[in-house]
Amino acid sequence: MFREQCLRRWLSRWRVKPSAAVAAGSAESDDAVERVRRQYLESEQRFRALLESLPKVAVQGYDRDRRVIYWNAASTRLYGYTAEEALGGLLEDLIIPDFMREGVVQAHRAWIRQGIEIPAEELELKHKSGELVPVFSHHVMLKEHTDDPLMFCVDVDLSDQKQAHRELEFATRFDRLTKLPNRQTFETDLDHVLEGVRRRGIGLALIYLDIDRFVEINDALGYEQGDQLLVELTRRLRDVLRSTDLLSRLSSDEFVLAFPGLRREEDVLQVVNKIQGLFKLPFGLEGHERRISASIGVCLFPDNGSGARELIRNADVAKNRAKLEGRGSVRFFYQHLHDELVREHRMAENLERALDGHELTLHYQPQVSAISGRIENLEALLRWEPREGPTVSPHEFIRVAERSGLIHRLGDWVMEEACRQRAQWRDAGVLLERIDINISGRQLSRPDVFERLHQCLARHGLGPREIGIELTENVLIEADGRILEGLWELYHCGFRIAIDDFGTGYSSLSYLKRFPVTALKIDRTFVRDAPGEPKDRAIMEAAVFIGHRLGLEVVAEGVEDQRQLELIREMKFDLVQGYYFYRPMPAAMTERVLLGLVVSSPGDLQG
Repeated sequence: MFREQCLRRWLSRWRVKPSAAVAAGSAESDDAVERVRRQYLESEQRFRALLESLPKVAVQGYDRDRRVIYWNAASTRLYGYTAEEALGGLLEDLIIPDFMREGVVQAHRAWIRQGIEIPAEELELKHKSGELVPVFSHHVMLKEHTDDPLMFCVDVDLSDQKQAHRELEFATRFDRLTKLPNRQTFETDLDHVLEGVRRRGIGLALIYLDIDRFVEINDALGYEQGDQLLVELTRRLRDVLRSTDLLSRLSSDEFVLAFPGLRREEDVLQVVNKIQGLFKLPFGLEGHERRISASIGVCLFPDNGSGARELIRNADVAKNRAKLEGRGSVRFFYQHLHDELVREHRMAENLERALDGHELTLHYQPQVSAISGRIENLEALLRWEPREGPTVSPHEFIRVAERSGLIHRLGDWVMEEACRQRAQWRDAGVLLERIDINISGRQLSRPDVFERLHQCLARHGLGPREIGIELTENVLIEADGRILEGLWELYHCGFRIAIDDFGTGYSSLSYLKRFPVTALKIDRTFVRDAPGEPKDRAIMEAAVFIGHRLGLEVVAEGVEDQRQLELIREMKFDLVQGYYFYRPMPAAMTERVLLGLVVSSPGDLQG
């Protein structure tokens, strides 16, 4: 009853006064009065229904003593009190936190006595359970300057918005999967730690960790298993941290850790060994135990950088060098690593310009019969002769091309140029069996490499016996099923496939049976040392024996003098390649040699 009376008094502010209606129609019948009364009642019902229907707009009414006179259903949902529990209760006892209590009482009194309105604002009010509830609160005072003022509070629930804001803030600062700080947060935290480290005069070690071949785990087992591995690794890494240490996931498979107080390499190595020990235990994935490894880069403060970003970059440089050395490697950052990285970056830029600026050429080195000295084949060798500056060694720029990804453009260029030159010599009547081109492991990673080779031959009207390929044995050992299938297809088409630098790779001969090889090229280091080194000579003899028993052509590389040639002939090598006969030559000089226009004795042609 009390609630209904208070609500009626509040709603009277919006009433159409019956007295005014009656005065306007004093000559009207009582029907007009009844019509106005019904309109008022309908308006009151609609307004009350509106207040009760707002799901997240809590409306409460309070008298001059701040006792509840109105409490809608949304207020119950927001604050936990039913209308029966709330009616007659004090505002400050129900929903005002203790630290706000006195301020709210004083603000209410100031509005009643002095007309100072309470501003609308975001607040955290108290739920029945004691928890704080975020709301936007707006206040309305009715019947001001009377003995019976009424204050109504309209509170909008901000819980969803606040939760969304917290989730957004978390997403911008932390990794969703591992809940670790992301790069931006880590950099901020690390700079803060460095301030303290700098004041105290102590060091800090930063360790950059990259899971080896993580993409293969995702491809083979699926992303769910990859995520499971990352979560488990995060748990293990947390176990080796002190309270002052930092840990972050920077990208898909990269983590970085900071250890204040470490400066000496021997102390850092102890921590590195502890981290490496985490990988000795297998990870349970898809019901099976799988072992993984990680490449690690380390840099030290203040020796290798003064700020977070610089330290992370340098540790990344060291990590990348560790990856080049093989799985599970560790490298400390030294300035020459960064200088080398800068130099390689500039070389990659220059190499890309060289591809566009026609600074690359192919030189050709003949392979001759070990018995007759007659030229049988040519090996195409890439040369870079910048318009400005000295010639760049293939050993340097091929490595840069592989690391930068330019090797695919280089490979396409070599393939195209060798085929063009072979077709030109064919059309000119130059007698030659084939030109061999080198294909790197990075080139073979390209899914369409064999298709591109077929297309290139077709463009120039060449057959499979006019262009051969050379691969290092390490490339073959690491080749997957796709590469194996592609090589067998080439073999059945009639391509010649040689293993270059034979004997310098892993000690495995199984690939001679598994792969479609047609020739072995014995590395020059064995040829060079064989005349005075019995072990090298024994290895060469064994290679020739195995090669011939398997029906393979055997080529000696790097033959430079008569004594080496005599030994090669004695061992019954098939072909010889080296400075004793010919150095690599430009196409024009090679053509003159092939046409017999240059008469020379062995070793005279120096290119």
